[in-house]
Amino acid sequence: MKKAMICAAVAAALMATPIAAQTTTPAAPAAVPAKKDTSKTSPGMAAMRERQKKCGAEWKEAKAAGKVEKGMTWPKYWSACNKRLKQASKS
Repeated sequence: MKKAMICAAVAAALMATPIAAQTTTPAAPAAVPAKKDTSKTSPGMAAMRERQKKCGAEWKEAKAAGKVEKGMTWPKYWSACNKRLKQASKS
């Protein structure tokens, strides 16, 4: 019973205390880690982007001309085209 009365008294005292008195000065903001520089890409990534652009242009042309096989989607086309362009670059 005494514990309940003490808890109630402490809670009432905390509620009566102005909020400004309860707050402390804000701490300095934590240092934000530097972002990774993504402007420089590896040669492999650059080659992949070039292949993707070429395949994208081929896809748009084939789709506009109605030459895309039934059921063919961009991911399937990209996979086949990417393999084809990789083989051509190795030769």
